[in-house]
Order: sequence, then C-alpha cells, then structure tokens
Amino acid sequence: MRHVLKAAALALLSLSAPAVADACKGRNLFDTMPADRKARIENAVRDVPFREGLLFQAEKGDHRITLVGTYHFGDARHAPMVDRLRPFITDAAALYVEAGPREESRLTEALKSDPSLMVDPDGPTLPERLTPEEWQQLSTAMADRGSPAVITSRLRPWYVSMMLGISPCMLDAMQSTGGKTGGLDHLLVHQAQKAETPIRALEPWDTIFDLYADLTPAQELDMIRAALPSAAYADDYAVTLTDAYFSGNVWQIWEFGRFDAYDNSGLPKSEVDEQMSLAQQRLMDDRNRKWIKVLIDGADKARANGRGIVAAFGALHLPGQAGVLNLLQDQGYAIRRLDG
Repeated sequence: MRHVLKAAALALLSLSAPAVADACKGRNLFDTMPADRKARIENAVRDVPFREGLLFQAEKGDHRITLVGTYHFGDARHAPMVDRLRPFITDAAALYVEAGPREESRLTEALKSDPSLMVDPDGPTLPERLTPEEWQQLSTAMADRGSPAVITSRLRPWYVSMMLGISPCMLDAMQSTGGKTGGLDHLLVHQAQKAETPIRALEPWDTIFDLYADLTPAQELDMIRAALPSAAYADDYAVTLTDAYFSGNVWQIWEFGRFDAYDNSGLPKSEVDEQMSLAQQRLMDDRNRKWIKVLIDGADKARANGRGIVAAFGALHLPGQAGVLNLLQDQGYAIRRLDG
C-alpha cells in the first residue's frame, strides 16, 4: 500500500497533462492520423479563444499579470521558458501556482494518513461494477502501473482514471528520482525560491477531492471507460500531447482526447461529449473562475509596490470561453501574447 500511496501523491500532480520523459519512447499520433480526423480536430479548435500560446501578459492600468501555461512533468524543452521567465519571477511580488510546496506537502501527508481518500473500503469493488472484459483490461493496465489487481479493485474511480493517463515508464522514472516530476511548475517554484519571491497557491491543497465528490456511480465508471483505450498506448499518447504543448497548440490537446475517445472508447458520441463537458467544467472552468479573484487581488496588492505577479498553471487553463485569459479580458485586462 505504501507504494500505491506514493504513486498516488505523484499522480495527483498531473491534473493537466499526461506524463512523458526522455526514458519514455513513443510516436506522435498526428503523424499517422487519418486526414479526416485531423480536419475535424482543426475545425473544433478554430474558434476557441486563445487556443494557441503558452506565455501571455495581462494588463489593466498599472495592474500586471504574466501568465504561463505549464506542463507538469519533466522535459528538456522547458529550459528556454525557465530562462525567459527568470527575470519576471525575480521582479514579481509573488509567483502564483496551483499548489506550492506547502500544499503539496499537506496533500502527500493526507494521502499517507488516510487511505480512504483513494480507496473505497466498503462499497462494491470495481470488478463487481465493470464487465469482465473491462475489468480484465483495467487490471492489466493498472498492474503495468504498479498496482496489483487486489488493490486496484478497491481504488476510487477518479484516481484510477488519472493513473491510466500516465505512462508506466514515467512512473518508474519518477520513482527513480525520488518522486520529483521536474515539471515547469516545479522549475519555476525553484526559481522563485532562489530569488526569494513569495510563492502563493491558487487554490486549497484538498481541491482535488472536491472535484469528484458528487459524481454519480455511472459517471464514475464512464471516467474509467473513457480513459481505458489510451492506456495501452500511453507512451504514444503522451508524446503526441507533449509535442502539441511545446508547439503551443494548447486546445488541440483537448480536442485530440475527444476525437480519440469517439473512435476508441466504445462509448456513444453523446456520452463522450458528456464526459468531456463534465471534465472541462470540473477540472478547468469552475477552477478558473475561482482563480480570477485570487489573481486580480494579487495584482492589486503588487501594484501598490509598483510590481506585477507571475502565474503558472496547467496550459489547458489558458484557452476557451471560460479560460483564464478570456475571463481576465472580460474584467477589462488587455491580453498580449509573448511567445508568438
């Protein structure tokens, strides 16, 4: 159980992107994707506000926020962005991240001290809730990720669905580095610590548990079913999405997942859309709306000292009607892309 708890603490840091590392070898699925699916994805992203870009500045009078969309796992390609942001962080009144060192420590301790956060000790097991074929597929995929069937059978569905999005080789790599993901978030936190720039959290440490608290049993199982098809080729999936991230095609990441689920999940299109809508609302839109107040308040406090703030969070929080950039624009902020 200790191994699973450690893996859980690592996995909970991956809310916004699957994992990839130099040790994980895969292929970019866009290279072999049928032309009609590429066209459908391109059409789906065409009208999404701020669909491209990773680095932006939001200004309203003398209120200034520098925003960067992050990828939560290590990659050598992070280095130029760290260099670009170093002076911004040094000059900032604070660096705002989804979870700072204090929040990550509290989350890890909570997972260690209360296994019921991830394990359901009383309800029906997953093999009782899934079809035999689904359970066989799931238990195999989770065994590849270090979770024996006897433990997987009692894991909460939200956690299982998250684990399925992470490559087994990435979990191995994180274990070998003491659980350090090396993601852009952590690299920027390190820069803030060196510069003695205060680090602030955008949300409480236990937010993850509230996101899934009121899902119906059917919604819980559909989360697993939607995640299962890509689990078998997690390295390819991770490389595909990571390449899209570093090219700045942020919303393409989201729509790739939608169309992959259409073709491979076995769920009706309407159920895939329902899952995607629910995930977008819970994981992004609702959180974005809460973050706006935190960011605006932070920028207002920084303004008093003639300074701005830096905000670094998962890249999928940037675009969309309810994305952070559009919400700031609705509040009168002028948005300027810095990496285009």
